[in-house]
Amino acid sequence: MTISVNSNLLVMGTLCLFITHLNPAQADLIEDTKFDVLAKNYYFNRDFRKGEYNSSGQNAQLPISERKGYREEWAQGFLFNMDSGWTDTPVQFGLNAYTHVAIKLDSDGYRTGTNNLEVDASGKPKSITAEVGAALKAKYKNTEMLLGNQFPNNPIVGTNYSRLLPSMSTGISIKDKSFDHLHLDFGYFTQMSPVDSTGRLNYFNTDYNNGIRGDYVTYLGGTYKKDRIEASAYISELDNVWMQYYLGGKYKHPINDHSSLQLQTSNYLNRDTGKATGGNIDTGIVSFMGTYQYANHNFSMAYQQVLGDEPFDWIGFHNNGGISNTPNTVQFSTFTEAKEKSVQFKYEVDFAPYGLDGLSFMTRYLYGWDMDNTGSDNPFYTKRHIYDQSIDNKHWERDIELRYLVKQGFAKDLNIKLRQATHRSTTGYRYGNIDEVRLILEYPFSF
Repeated sequence: MTISVNSNLLVMGTLCLFITHLNPAQADLIEDTKFDVLAKNYYFNRDFRKGEYNSSGQNAQLPISERKGYREEWAQGFLFNMDSGWTDTPVQFGLNAYTHVAIKLDSDGYRTGTNNLEVDASGKPKSITAEVGAALKAKYKNTEMLLGNQFPNNPIVGTNYSRLLPSMSTGISIKDKSFDHLHLDFGYFTQMSPVDSTGRLNYFNTDYNNGIRGDYVTYLGGTYKKDRIEASAYISELDNVWMQYYLGGKYKHPINDHSSLQLQTSNYLNRDTGKATGGNIDTGIVSFMGTYQYANHNFSMAYQQVLGDEPFDWIGFHNNGGISNTPNTVQFSTFTEAKEKSVQFKYEVDFAPYGLDGLSFMTRYLYGWDMDNTGSDNPFYTKRHIYDQSIDNKHWERDIELRYLVKQGFAKDLNIKLRQATHRSTTGYRYGNIDEVRLILEYPFSF
């Protein structure tokens, strides 16, 4: 069993004990404390097609002809979270803490590689791992600060929840709601923990995972919401790698009692900065998505385009990227190669009006084309792949999700998600051909 404990936990625990002994009036700190547990059962199977193979784990030690053509892991996770109340002081204090446990139910060194389980030095998935962390919180009027281990969720640093356990970031964040309709957001992070590891890494890499690293990531931004309009803007820096700028917006227009139209856009711009340790970077991405909602049906269309000779890239957590705000970043592919254009068609339905309360269905199809990085002189990106322009580079992905949320009975709030993805591409595309199935059961409870 592997357990990772951040040294900040001891400091924050001491602070919490000090705070609780300030005077008897601090009862709210204890009485308002909430404990949440999420039991998460996760089965993941990725089948490589057209003769491709799994290059993870012990497969990497075998001749290519003997490597398995799929990845498969079944695991059980437990996410314990504590959110304390606040002290009754002019500046209020509290503590957040968590323990995440991952248990292998089925896999081995030749089927591993889904990033659900931590892999040891020999290439075998570990039987059980656990991670512990905490953050001190402070609040003054409408401003709240977190210091320590946390799970930010914004267009710059988006916590990855796509696997058994989430990624984690260590640093300081401040959120301010002093202004009507405007929420301000600041963060400075120097350490992270990937989704498939209990170790703390003193850097952030990028989603492309191609050797680009920065000692810290910092951002400042805000979101303005009023009536049916929402707009967000952020500026950020990955130390000596890039400056990243984000601008996004949403508008929802009700048509009648049964239908509405929502329009949204998400746009990023990346420029190398400082020592440019990630090479020359001059790229961006623009995207637009429209969703027509009629009763219990949603119909969506999206267009996304990368502008530049480098792919659009964002903050990563070792083997997995964070979650970006680009609409065509989906279950398997991201559609973010250099100069790539892509479209998405999506349909969602809620079956509650048909007597199946809690059951919903989603399917989408995405198509990408025109990838071209031949004009780039960035060695980090071009070393992974250079697109042959004599080939009509293109690819597509189809995703299907069936979801059921139990609304009553002894299993109330049990969330069952069955996901299937198919990806196909031309020979010249960087990603391969896969068929993928994920079955996820999540059961939350509080006390």
